[in-house]
Amino acid sequence: MPLLTRIRGPRDLDRLSLEELDRLAGEIRTFLVDAVSKTGGHLGPNLGVVELTIALHRVFESPKDKVLWDTGHQSYVHKLLTGRQDFSRLKMKGGLSGYPSQAESEHDVIENSHASTVLGWADGLAKANQILDRDDHVVAVIGDGALTGGMAWEALNNIADGDRPLVIVVNDNERSYAPTIGGLANHLATLRTTDGYERFLARGKDLLERTPVVGRPLYETLHGAKKGLKDFIAPQGMFEDLGLKYVGPIDGHDIEALESALARAKRFGGPVIVHCLTEKGRGYQPALQDEADRFHGIGPIHPDTGLPVKVSGADWTSVFGDEMVQLGKEREDIVAITAAMLQPVGLKKFADAFPERIYDVGIAEQHAAVSAAGLAAGGVHPVFAVYATFLNRAFDQVLMDVALHKCGVTFVLDRAGVTGTDGASHNGMWDMSILQVVPGLRLAAPRDADQVRAQLREAVQVEDAPTVVRFSKGAVGPAVPAVGRVGGMDVLRDSGTDTPDVLLVSVGALAPMCLEIATLLDRQGITTTVVDPRWVKPVDEAMAPLAERHRVVVTVEDNSRVGGVGSTIAQALRDAGVDIPLRDFGIPPRFLDHASRAEVMAEIGLTAPDIARQVTGLVSELDGRYGSAASDVDSVEPARD
Repeated sequence: MPLLTRIRGPRDLDRLSLEELDRLAGEIRTFLVDAVSKTGGHLGPNLGVVELTIALHRVFESPKDKVLWDTGHQSYVHKLLTGRQDFSRLKMKGGLSGYPSQAESEHDVIENSHASTVLGWADGLAKANQILDRDDHVVAVIGDGALTGGMAWEALNNIADGDRPLVIVVNDNERSYAPTIGGLANHLATLRTTDGYERFLARGKDLLERTPVVGRPLYETLHGAKKGLKDFIAPQGMFEDLGLKYVGPIDGHDIEALESALARAKRFGGPVIVHCLTEKGRGYQPALQDEADRFHGIGPIHPDTGLPVKVSGADWTSVFGDEMVQLGKEREDIVAITAAMLQPVGLKKFADAFPERIYDVGIAEQHAAVSAAGLAAGGVHPVFAVYATFLNRAFDQVLMDVALHKCGVTFVLDRAGVTGTDGASHNGMWDMSILQVVPGLRLAAPRDADQVRAQLREAVQVEDAPTVVRFSKGAVGPAVPAVGRVGGMDVLRDSGTDTPDVLLVSVGALAPMCLEIATLLDRQGITTTVVDPRWVKPVDEAMAPLAERHRVVVTVEDNSRVGGVGSTIAQALRDAGVDIPLRDFGIPPRFLDHASRAEVMAEIGLTAPDIARQVTGLVSELDGRYGSAASDVDSVEPARD
């Protein structure tokens, strides 16, 4: 009987011998490759933390002791050891989340999958334990990549200022998505490659004590210089200078060594860093051979070869990446910035073509934005490519460093809108709301690949204000041609009448759906003009006079309805004295559970049939109000807010 099937909770590990624990580690790796190859998910990071997770749950008593996972994509082994072994619907609706989830288990404490936050959580929990006189332990697991984030060091500074029990496990695999870069990475590399001062000192002591007369005094002098010698031989002093006890480096695949180190840290009674060296993708050759990211995140693959089950067409990210290379050839002043996500945001080709013009700042979006302002002030044009959800972290810098100083910086937001399977924290549903308040900022939402290319080129021409280009996740569909132009807006469908009913404002990738809505409305005898504003901030001056020719304005956006494009257009119409009904469709202001994009869109009512029904009801109400025959609006579904 496989050992894994006997594990229903962490305490089931206590009965296993070291030999059995090693067998269990092998079974877990086999399980992960088999399960994640079917569904897709974060394979490489979890293969690297198998022994570490086993040791954590043997030494600490979850859920009484709080084991916190930074980012959380390496929590699959934790799920297995806490009774969740059905991975058949991983990241699918009704299945396990790809990150820790409070709804799934009492063993999951935090579920925000943005990096570098775990140490702040741990600091707060340790303080609460102290105030309430609890003997619970707090363990924070953070990767070396996440330690490049400034928030982690702000937390370390506060953690070191107290004597509260708190164990910080640095999972050091030299990578976040890709190889970890920066000064901290170099420091950890030094720790990885040294034998350690203890071994050096032991050899020195043995030699010197055999040396007549001067040997012993000289050894004592060296021992008194322990701190300096320590920094010279194994410079973990960076942590100890903060007041943090340091243990390591430890072989992150040696369960016995891990348990010993963690047990010592648990007994210490204050903040301790346990530095563990792990191998991302361990035990699975295709992952180890993938130098790009060691199978950090994968779609369905053939488990024997590691090759994708199916090859998808061109996606939004690759369209952007290819156009960046073309721009780089044409303009020597174009530089690119990434926050530890060179490949995911499509900048690998640019980096290969122009290695001197690419900057990977680590998981430090705030620094990236300010550095971009400096680059712009220095005479070049930076393009900072980042997931839409992660730009939230740099809002103050966009506002006060880039916009206030009128710096020509282009922000390219990948994975905008509903992304689906990665869950609440990865949906890019806030950017068009929070950026509306930034003075001078210009925001583009391309509807297809052609518009990504065109609007990126328009964006990098702006040198006196921040520009933003945002696009969706996944495959990019066919081109959506314009049939005309009003001001700077593309007309995607002409109503064919001088007195149309509905002005349908289509934002970004939702253009095909908006054309479908117009077709459904046409069947109800409702005439519709469909426009793509292209640049949704500022609102085009032609919007108000165009809206005035219609009876109803409807906006459809893949962004929060609160403060989004619809709200902004409504304000612009009021300011222009255009008093006609406006209905805005978008994402309701709530966190969305993981599911496919299509399932999420259906759940929130952001589909062509849902919207067409509601618009039909709205127009029918207007007809009734002014004496025309009205349809039965009782059957119209309300917006799912």
